[in-house]
Amino acid sequence: MTTRNFDALFQPRSIALIGASNRPGSVGSVLARNLLDSGFHGPILTVNPHEEAIRSTLNYRTIADLPMAPDLAVIATPAPTVPGIIDELGARGCRAAVVISAGFGGSDPSGPEYKQAMLDNAAKYLMRIVGPNCIGFISPGHGMNASFVHLTPKAGDLAFVSQSGAIASSILDWAAARGIGFSHVASLGDMSDVDFGDLLDYLATDRATRAILLYVENVTNARKFMSAARIAARSKPVIVIKSGRSAAGAKAALSHTGALAGSDAVYDAAFRRAGMLRVIEMRELFEAVATLSTGIHVRGDRLTILTNGGGAGVLATDMLEELGGHLDSIKPETVAALSAGLPASWSHANPVDILGDAPGERYERALETLLTSERPDAVLVMKCPTAVADSLDGARAVVRTLADRRDVPVLTCWLGELDAAPSRALFAANRIPTYDTPDEAIRAFMHLVNYRRNQELLMQTPASTEAAPPDRETVRGIFAEVKASGRTVLTEPEAKAVLKAYGVPTVQTATVTSPAEAADKASEIGFPVVLKILSPDITHKSDVGGVQLDLTSAEMVREAAGAMLAAVAKVAPDAHITGFTVQQMIDSSGAHELILGVAQDQTFGPILLFGQGGTAAELIADRAIGLPPLNMVLAREMIGRTRVSRLLGEHRGRPATDTDAIASTLVKLSELICDFPDLAELDINPLVADENGVIALDARVVVRQEGAAGSVLAIRPYPSELEKALTLNGGRSLSLRPIRPEDEPALVRMVEASSPEDVRLRFMSTLKAFPHMMAARLSQIDYDREMAFVAIVPGAEGGEILGVSRFIADPNNDSAEFGIMVRSDQKGQGLGYRLMLEILDYARKRGIRSVWGDILTENVAMLRLAGDLGFTRKAANEDGVVQVTIDLTRVPAGDAGGAEARSA
Repeated sequence: MTTRNFDALFQPRSIALIGASNRPGSVGSVLARNLLDSGFHGPILTVNPHEEAIRSTLNYRTIADLPMAPDLAVIATPAPTVPGIIDELGARGCRAAVVISAGFGGSDPSGPEYKQAMLDNAAKYLMRIVGPNCIGFISPGHGMNASFVHLTPKAGDLAFVSQSGAIASSILDWAAARGIGFSHVASLGDMSDVDFGDLLDYLATDRATRAILLYVENVTNARKFMSAARIAARSKPVIVIKSGRSAAGAKAALSHTGALAGSDAVYDAAFRRAGMLRVIEMRELFEAVATLSTGIHVRGDRLTILTNGGGAGVLATDMLEELGGHLDSIKPETVAALSAGLPASWSHANPVDILGDAPGERYERALETLLTSERPDAVLVMKCPTAVADSLDGARAVVRTLADRRDVPVLTCWLGELDAAPSRALFAANRIPTYDTPDEAIRAFMHLVNYRRNQELLMQTPASTEAAPPDRETVRGIFAEVKASGRTVLTEPEAKAVLKAYGVPTVQTATVTSPAEAADKASEIGFPVVLKILSPDITHKSDVGGVQLDLTSAEMVREAAGAMLAAVAKVAPDAHITGFTVQQMIDSSGAHELILGVAQDQTFGPILLFGQGGTAAELIADRAIGLPPLNMVLAREMIGRTRVSRLLGEHRGRPATDTDAIASTLVKLSELICDFPDLAELDINPLVADENGVIALDARVVVRQEGAAGSVLAIRPYPSELEKALTLNGGRSLSLRPIRPEDEPALVRMVEASSPEDVRLRFMSTLKAFPHMMAARLSQIDYDREMAFVAIVPGAEGGEILGVSRFIADPNNDSAEFGIMVRSDQKGQGLGYRLMLEILDYARKRGIRSVWGDILTENVAMLRLAGDLGFTRKAANEDGVVQVTIDLTRVPAGDAGGAEARSA
């Protein structure tokens, strides 16, 4: 349901408090005080069957007695009464409710029953529910405090959404002491209806909100959350703190929220993929938003430190290394330039220690040299208080240096308290980030680094690939045969056949039924070989003595097979042995053993894993997790998050490993899980990688039996089923397909090949260039919320795009805004008409009821096309923009109001 009726939640015209009380210290009393004293301009109606007045305000005995239908209701009555109250309010026309009451969880035997009845009654009236079991909702800018927190926060531009009422209350107390204000504060409680995805959808476009802060214990609808988070993170900073990082923390989250807290590593991958910044401590929420709000951007993770104290420089360096950043190296010519203006005993390295007696002039000279000669990713300027150098003098020097140049981000850290206060005030007045301690300053720098990385991943354009399509029919047949036999675990040969069908190189493997046949097959393959037991009941063969390596003769193979049967019979006597596999022994000396796989997360569905492999993979635990679908950019980033990635480059005479081959394998596994939701688990361990590529030595695949629920990906993959041929009026054939991220260069070429006037009419402004961020946003769409069809020349290198039609649906999937552009030299052939028909038909299939768009009055051809398709139009506004709308429920698919296809 997403943002439906959220105006009644965020900007209600009237509020009813059900369960108001005069009893001191009660929840109903605190709610009444907060509502009546926070400055709300509309009527506040209290309901209590036993009171004449609440805090000198006329009280009503029943909901039926209310003189008007409230937009918003705040309910603080026992759980058994809430479903009936919701029904009564909905019948009166109330559109949203904040349910403070507890008692809807599993600890009360009837709790789930009350909860479902509450939701069923709300659904009848499309009423929205925040909670239950929450502390309420606050919008200081609207004078609304519908909560039982102990204070009303000041108005500001930060939105804070918390699953925990206690955390929300603590954050508000902490922020009040520091003068931090909020646009909205929402306590979600049990998230029976309104959840993180809903509020992210609303806050993404809320003009009163500059940044969004989240306290998350668990996510209930992963796909909705990811769609909303990716949209919100493109428009403003979204900073999240997640509890349950440890096993004990996850257990605590379970007992607190009644829902399992998913694997922390998976949540981390989801936040990163969405372009959000994750922090660990509550204090970091505000540190991070303060840093990001300065608008500075770092180029990379290398920092130059300028300080007057060697010890402070060491502390900053230690923290930098601990958090994954790096000290920048200083070029010899820069050292020479610094030496010309600094005392001989300066550090001659980074950190640049200019000594404790450094006056402002020395700071200015050193900082100017670093900014001019080095162009570092960022500079941290630090000052320790001394009796021989004035702190404020140094601060003024930094401000002077940065007065006419902000091309390099500069952070400051003036240590101390009394001595540093005037300097910090000066930095704040000049919008120069400043921090109290080296740790805080380094953390701020890494916030900028991590935020930049996540935003770049969100807007990165992968290179186009021409990989051969996978053999899906082979995999479909293998999975069907496995299920028909009543199994879920594939044999090793079956698993390798699945990998081979998707282009993953596998070692030559043969299946045999006896020791003698194993010896013969080994001679045919060539020595040395590897012998493995083959049994549907044995998953980890090495654990039961079911693997023998480096067998160099037929006799060794025969003896090893006999000994293996005996050993397995002792350890797993009930296992059904079907034979052996014999495979070529790969010399992996000098190669890396890696693990790649697919697993299932209870919240986010299928996940992909990469890390250091081998028999000790679980003990080493060097792994990175990503969410499918992946492309090469995301796969390389995944690889780079592991420790083993540092060994994959060229070092100590060993050539660099073919990391593109590793990344390509991850992408192929991503494609496999997107194609087959009945794939439950997959392990390739080890995947041997060296400079020549990769090869899978062993694989394990598990499928779901028929009837078991399939995987639901948190991010909807590319919908290849929508690809089709498109024939225009004159018989010309084109290809029509959804847009892909790698289409960005072709999209830019299409716009650049169009006339400036056509570009202006499409984008309603003059574009001298088509910027990357804009092109990336148009080509990297969320297929769950958006669609864009491109018409391309079949077989054209690089994908020659001739036209694009698109829509973006509202969060309720009720209406959508369309856009269309045809390359200037392709107009007049009916392409625009066909593209509009295709996008409208797809919108109708998605359940969208109406599609609208804004068209400039001088865009006569587009207005005529909209009319032919059945759009109605409003009068032009003062900017010369006409809004056109089509009701898809009244216009059948493919119908264009009876008009012939026009040239457009």
